[in-house]
Amino acid sequence: MGTEANPKVVAIGGGTGMPVLLRGLKKLPVDLTAIVTVADDGGSTGRIRNEMDIPAPGDIRNVIAALSDAEPMLLELFQHRFSHGNGLSGHSMGNLLLAAMTSVTGNFNNGIKEISRVLNVKGKIYPISNENMSLHAEMEDGEIVSGESNIPLAQKKIKRVFLEPQPVKPLPNAVRAIKSADLIVISPGSLYTSIMPNLIVPQVKEAIASSKAKVVYVCNAMTQDGETTNYSAADHVKAIHDHIGEPCIDAIVVHNKKIPDEIQALYKSENATPVTFDETRLNKMGLNVIAGNILAESNGSLRHDNEKIASLLYNFV
Repeated sequence: MGTEANPKVVAIGGGTGMPVLLRGLKKLPVDLTAIVTVADDGGSTGRIRNEMDIPAPGDIRNVIAALSDAEPMLLELFQHRFSHGNGLSGHSMGNLLLAAMTSVTGNFNNGIKEISRVLNVKGKIYPISNENMSLHAEMEDGEIVSGESNIPLAQKKIKRVFLEPQPVKPLPNAVRAIKSADLIVISPGSLYTSIMPNLIVPQVKEAIASSKAKVVYVCNAMTQDGETTNYSAADHVKAIHDHIGEPCIDAIVVHNKKIPDEIQALYKSENATPVTFDETRLNKMGLNVIAGNILAESNGSLRHDNEKIASLLYNFV
């Protein structure tokens, strides 16, 4: 890598963890690419997806907002969710704009590219695929549950998740970005329903496994009911390795400070508990473990501190 080029960082994920990660990374001198899940099927996203037969726009919308340097008012408009109106109620303005731009430009990826230009986005944003795809889970007891939003509701231990229709065609640009990356970051987020839908696309899986880039996983701080109940940090890594088919994660970023009791009490209602930091097992897996106080409290809930995470990740490039 020449001194004149910024290191290429590819972040892969979706859900609530991805925008937080990207807000920190966009401040660094890196060439940033976000690869985002489109398997969501709930709420406004699900309705648009079904009515217009486009990939799910919700996670993409949040990533655009996180990477945008547009006027605050414009971003507020983009993230606005209508609360009234027969057809509009519950819809987010950004989802509608993405759907409209997809019609105008002819495909989802082009729509994202144009909206990114209008909203002055730093870095590139690629959906994992231009196609509508649905996520299914095979549970430990053999039951198959279909639909991203239904999987956690089954309240069963997940054996594996898979996509249909097969074969899923990933966006060639997304695969190329992974192959040429210096650092690949797997974002925090719902492990089986936001993170895995990207990692299990065959060409993506192969690109990550064969990439010369360091692969760093930013581990969730809390378990998620119906997805990762009682999971430790090493359980998260094992699940990713099982789905990719070989060990591919080089390093893991974990929170290692006690989460205050009053915050834990708030998460109790969602049956979420702190993810156990099982350092010995992580070391045995050959991982470089980066542990620190990486959480920030915001309105009674926890989120990763984007600046702390970004500076930890920057040490890898």
